[in-house]
This record gives sequence, C-alpha cells and structure tokens, in this order.
Amino acid sequence: MKHILIIISVLTVLGSFSCKKFLETSSPSSLSPETVFNSPSMAKAAVMGLYGKMTDTYIYGQKLSVNWQGVSDIECNRAFSETGYNSTSSDAGAGNFYGSQYNSTTRWSGLYDFAEISTAAVDGIRQSPILESEAAKMKPLLGEALVMRALAYFNLVRYWGAVPFKREASKSDLSNVYLGRTDIDTIYHYIVKDLQEAVDLLPWLGTNAEYNSAERVTKGFAMGLLARVSLFAGGWSLRDAKLFPDSKAEHNKNIPETPDYFVGRPQNWKDYYQIAADICAKMIASPDNPHKLDPSYVDIWKSVCGQMPNPTNENLFEVAFGMGDNGDIGSLMGYVVSGNTKYGTRGFGGTYVTSTAYYFYSFDKADTRRDATLSWFNYTSDNKEAMGSDPINVPFAKWRIYWTTPGFQALQKTANSRIATGINWILMRYSDVLLMYAEAMNALKGPDVANPNADGVTGRQALEMVRARAFGAGAPEITKYDPDFFKAVVNERAWEFGCESIRKQDLIRWGLAYTKIEEMKKTLCQMFDGTKAVKIFDKTYQPSDFPQTVYYKFKPDGEFIDPESPNYYKELPADPGEPWIAVKWFPQTTMKPETGAKATDRYIIYPIRVLTAATGLYPSYDYSSFLGTLTHGSEIQASLATYQMGNGTIYYRYPYAVYYEDMYESKGAIQSSYGY
Repeated sequence: MKHILIIISVLTVLGSFSCKKFLETSSPSSLSPETVFNSPSMAKAAVMGLYGKMTDTYIYGQKLSVNWQGVSDIECNRAFSETGYNSTSSDAGAGNFYGSQYNSTTRWSGLYDFAEISTAAVDGIRQSPILESEAAKMKPLLGEALVMRALAYFNLVRYWGAVPFKREASKSDLSNVYLGRTDIDTIYHYIVKDLQEAVDLLPWLGTNAEYNSAERVTKGFAMGLLARVSLFAGGWSLRDAKLFPDSKAEHNKNIPETPDYFVGRPQNWKDYYQIAADICAKMIASPDNPHKLDPSYVDIWKSVCGQMPNPTNENLFEVAFGMGDNGDIGSLMGYVVSGNTKYGTRGFGGTYVTSTAYYFYSFDKADTRRDATLSWFNYTSDNKEAMGSDPINVPFAKWRIYWTTPGFQALQKTANSRIATGINWILMRYSDVLLMYAEAMNALKGPDVANPNADGVTGRQALEMVRARAFGAGAPEITKYDPDFFKAVVNERAWEFGCESIRKQDLIRWGLAYTKIEEMKKTLCQMFDGTKAVKIFDKTYQPSDFPQTVYYKFKPDGEFIDPESPNYYKELPADPGEPWIAVKWFPQTTMKPETGAKATDRYIIYPIRVLTAATGLYPSYDYSSFLGTLTHGSEIQASLATYQMGNGTIYYRYPYAVYYEDMYESKGAIQSSYGY
C-alpha cells in the first residue's frame, strides 16, 4: 500500500509541519535514521513532526474534529435533510451511516501515514544508543511517540473496525507491508500496552520547561487516553464472524445479528474496565496531578477560542493549530455569524455539526452548560443578534467569533475565503477522567465503592464533582439525576461533551447507538406533533411546557440578546410588548396549515428529515406503527415511503468502508467487510 511508508519516511516529517509554540526546523531529509535518533534535539524534531501530522485535514485538521462527528442523539451533521442523507460519496452520508468503498471522503490513508511515522519514531528511539545515557530527554520522547501511535490505531479501529495492524515500521523490502485485517481485540490489547508504557515514561504537565503546555503530550493525557481506550476495548463493536470464525467474543443479545456479523465484546471486558478505573483513580488521587476542573464551564471555551492556556489545566491535551495556517475549529461549526457584518464579508461558524431542540431540552434549565454549548442566537448582517427557532438546527456555540483573538478578527475582516482559525482542538478534558472513573467503577463495583487507588473518591462523588461545576457548589441539582447510575453517566456525558467528537463513539461502545438515536428521532416527531407528553433523557415534558411563542429582548447595548430573557419553558399569558420581540416556537411552526397544505410543509417534511437520519445503521426501518400515533401520521407515512431507509444487509453498521484504491494497493490482503 503506497500510503504505508518505510522507516525513512519519518525524516520527511522533520520541519515539514509547524504548530504554534513548536520549534521550527529545516528538513534534514537526507539524514539517516541513525543520525536522527543519535541526538536528543533531532529525536525531538522527529516527534515534533508527529504533532504537525495531526493537523492534516484527514486527521484532526477537519475530519476527526468536525466532519466525522456524524449523527448521534445530540448531534447531526449539516442539520437533518431529506436530501443527501443516504449519499455514499460524502461525509454527510457517512454521518448517517451510509457508505461505499468508492467514498473518497472517508479514506484512512492519513491515519495510516500517522501510524507509520509514529511507529518509525518509536523504533528509532528504542534503538537509539543514547536512550539510557540521555534517558531524561529520550524516554519522554518515546512516551510521546507511543501515545501518537496509540491515537492513530485507536481511531482506525473505531472508524473502520478490524484493520491491518503492525508494531514495527515498514521494511524496505516491503515484507511487512501487505497485511490483512487484524482482530479488533488484538489491536486494542497492544494499544493498551503502548499506553501503559507511555504513562511511566512521561512527565506531568508543568514538571519542566519542556513539557509546560497542553500542546505537548504529558502523563495526564496518556493516563486519560489509556482509560478511554480501555473502555472501548471492553465495549461493544461490530464483528465479522466470517473473517474471524474463531472469535470468542460475547454477543450482544439486545442487537440483532446475521450469520456473518454480530456486535460483541471480549469475554474479559471487566479486565479493561478495571484498567480504566485504576488509572483514573491514580490520576484523581495523585498529589502531583496538575489537572483540575475549570470552575467555569464557559471559560474553557473562551480561553481556547482566545488561544490561551486553560488556567486550571483542565485540558489534558490540545491539538495545536496555527492561525491562518491550519485548522477549521470554529469556522465550520459554532456560533453562526452571517456575511457582511462588522466581522467581515465572510460568515463564521455553521452547521457542519449542529443540534436540535431535543438536546436543548435535555438540559436542566439551571445547567450552565446549556447556553455555553448551544445557542438559538445568531449574528446578522445588521450587526446585531437575532433569535432562531428551527428545532432541528440549533447551532453549537462553544466556538464564538467574539471570543477569538484580535489578530484572527483582523484577518477575518479582510478575508475573501475561509481563514484557518488557529483554535486548538481539545482532545480530552479532566472532566472526562472523572466521568470515565464513575462509569468504570459503577460497572465493576457500583457507584458508591471507591477504588483503592482513589483516596476514598467513589464513582458517585466523581460524577457529582462534574455536576457541581455545572450547577454551582451546593446547588440542589447536583444530586438530582437518574437513579439508574449507568443512565446518569450516559446523560452526564451528553451534557458535558456536546460537539466534542465523543458522543457517537460513546453510544457505539455502549451498544446504544441505535436505541438512543431512535429515541431522539421519535421524541422530536412527538415534539412537532405537540399532543403528548415526551421524555427527554431523565425529564418529562407536557405539551404545555413548550411555549407556542418565545419572547426575547436585547441587552442595553442593543447588539446582543439577553440570554436570560427567552421564556423557553412556559407560555406567557400575553404579549409583553416593547422591548420584547416575538418568535414562533414549535409546535406552532410545525403545525399543518389550515389551507393549502402540501408535502413540503414542515408538518410533513420535518418528521421525514428526522426519521431518515442515521438510517444506514440497520438493514431496514419501519415507522408505520409509530406514525400511527401522530396526528398527521398517515400523511407523513405516505411521503416517507418514497425515501430509502436502511443499508439492506447488516445491523449496527457504523464502520466506514475501506476505499477501493486502498484495497487494490493491498495486493489482495484486504477485502471488503461489514456488508460493503
């Protein structure tokens, strides 16, 4: 496969990429591997090249951070649509679980390049004659390279399932290049081993001047990534029984299967959950741990948009981007700014990843994460905000133009094409460690038992630490959550990590992708219908809890809407008049017109847009019984029957297809799988 490089390819990385705060180096591509790894400074340059590679479009520059988030119960890509949802040649279709070996937008080549050069760096440092004599410099570099390789294969196995895997760099004779797929459990076993080694090699953030930034991999991120990988290793994934007939994996009894494909997990899944619980416990209890929750949830996003380090080191690791050079964080998703404003002729933010009223109303009204995560407001060409009301297009708002640096705003103001924002992508936060600990301990011992390494902290206490930040210390809401603690964790992770490229993969590993997405879809349709009570996560809403009209007013500056003003949860008895502004709310906006109704009206097309979403996950879908419970269900069903739904072959098909050129270049070692 031409995209798998021989070991010399690590040299082409040196200095070829640049990230802010990283040393700029010229490319010594004529040097031998022995020369590179015989010097701490050159070895460091090789590792810096790995960081640069992470900014590629097909890694974190765009795909893993934005385009491949896909549909979950809280996210949708490019908003729900009755067109393009089943495309087999786009990210939009892939986000709805439709795919094809001819879809070039879901290629794995960038990640395999990343895996190969990371492996070359691991091998080069291991074989370096100065590994022990310069251990203080070389061993942390080895830890960084091990984490990079783990990240590469972790994403490959999550997005493509069983993939080719090797632990040594490609040989010049290509004897270890043309490989077939490796069993998922084997890949996870070795990723875990790499990360366990890396944890012991890496320093904590801030230990020395070399590792004083969240843009470098340090011990905390290695520990957090080890926990995350372990939960996936012990979680559910789609298995190819024909390719691996000797698999001893446990079958998921709640997900249908075919003779060739099933959803399974390793029989020793609890061992992996124990690894996750133990490593999180050690991190939580360590007196050397520099990572803490930022007291303010919204300040996490203000600081990252402003390209400032988090003051409490909540961010375990950030993929570093350069303003004007690389990274689309914020420009394709986030608070929406129209063109032709004081910020420039080009817009900002958008709906590559967006959300819905279902997610908005899943939050408690007192949860500070709600308005930090989502915004019904947008900035218009009148240089002031307006309020939207589309229940299937509620933009995420963790990235906002008015939080960005003056330097970026100056670039944006004169731009005639999209400008790389330079906003870092946060790959993991400390709240994730707390919630992973809560999840793992609950699965092993229950929520009220502390891990021996956790200094007395239980899973319940860890979850409530996260909630205390969301509601404020001492708030009664901190202890009010679903009595089923696993469901409480599932809900909490939704509220904490919206639009952070976490939710869809969480649902997959829990075996809940189909269930939770379908709950969201049907509940949205009931919200449009407006005749029955609906349950959203742990909350029940009566039809009267949703207003027909929302009123809002501006702050004294007349530019920005007062976020406390909208009546999201009740109908006002009368129009309050000036200075309040009215906007129609669902279900008023999704009602059938009294006259002149047609199939493109919202009362029909909105349920269709919702119900066709994510329908590539299962072989077929039948909503006739459900639609029979809705006021206009028969009309919706008549129109819905004209739309394709289902992949036609297997259940729970979330993996991407391997691109046909990559199969061809494997010289027959790789074949299509998962029903493609």
